[in-house]
Amino acid sequence: MLDPDAIREARAGQPSLRERDLAAQLGLSEAELLAAHVGDGVHRIAADPDGLVPRLTALGEVMALTRNASAVHEKVGRYARYRGGRHAAMVLAGDIDLRIVPRHWVHAFAVARDADGGPRRSLQVFDAAGDAVHKVHLRDGSDVAAYGALVRDLATGDRSRTLAVVPGPPPEGARSDPARLDVLRADWARMTDTHQFLRLTSRLGFNRLGAYRLVGAPHAVPLQAGAVDAALSAAAAAAIPVMIFVGNRGCLQIHSGPIATLRPMGPWQNVLDPRFNLHLRRDHVAEVWLVAKPTPRGDAVSVEAFDAEGRLILQIFGLRGEAGDVAAAAAWDAIARALPRLAGGPA
Repeated sequence: MLDPDAIREARAGQPSLRERDLAAQLGLSEAELLAAHVGDGVHRIAADPDGLVPRLTALGEVMALTRNASAVHEKVGRYARYRGGRHAAMVLAGDIDLRIVPRHWVHAFAVARDADGGPRRSLQVFDAAGDAVHKVHLRDGSDVAAYGALVRDLATGDRSRTLAVVPGPPPEGARSDPARLDVLRADWARMTDTHQFLRLTSRLGFNRLGAYRLVGAPHAVPLQAGAVDAALSAAAAAAIPVMIFVGNRGCLQIHSGPIATLRPMGPWQNVLDPRFNLHLRRDHVAEVWLVAKPTPRGDAVSVEAFDAEGRLILQIFGLRGEAGDVAAAAAWDAIARALPRLAGGPA
């Protein structure tokens, strides 16, 4: 294991390399890399979202970032309407829309780095494995004084430059029970809200991917791996509003609205709009599913991508109900249902 001085030396030798990439190169978690720099532009702060997230409102406009190994979701806006809770919490601020699992907010740092345009300030939260859960990046108009007050008030006083991390759980893969297929199909058809889906799968001992693979059409249909790209391109071309979800164990971040500017680059597909960026590793997409869950307003239709180990990468829904109009939802449904299906899959 590298000592903190060796980590700092490696950082100094590759100043332009992203911290996540340098950490991987060194065989560390990103949180361990940051911990090695405590006292040098990095300060430990309390990670509890009930203490941290309400203070973010005072920062004004910032960029919120949530990622997993295959997708990065960046949204510009203001934090507001925080609803805390021991097991689940939310930010419902319009532009910044989060679902939080507090038990995975374990380590947090305030980070200030010198850059050509001036100091870059951020707040970064990590889980017990040292993997990034959520980050907040200040922008030119953000309130620097409020940031300073937050860092002072939430400082833990811990100046150690090492960090104890524990390995995260291995990928679960698909989990289901073919003997319960009839129950799955019957209970799926009786759903009246998309939030009932996870309760259904939990009760049956399934997970999301296991349910999709088992239930079959018309509820879940396998698509070609390029269907995610096709869905993003079609939504942008039609200028219809969509909801794009990217998450990890501790945070789920949601964009609601149209997308406009797609810029593929190597293995990445990028949405580069003024207040929303998405960076998707297309080469990580191993399975894509067209999913329809019943609601009183009609099916909630989604396109959902998984990696080769069964981890959820992202979900794309149409806007429904108060957030979207009927015509826009119908346009998304038509796009999703026309996407290229996997050869040999259900019709």
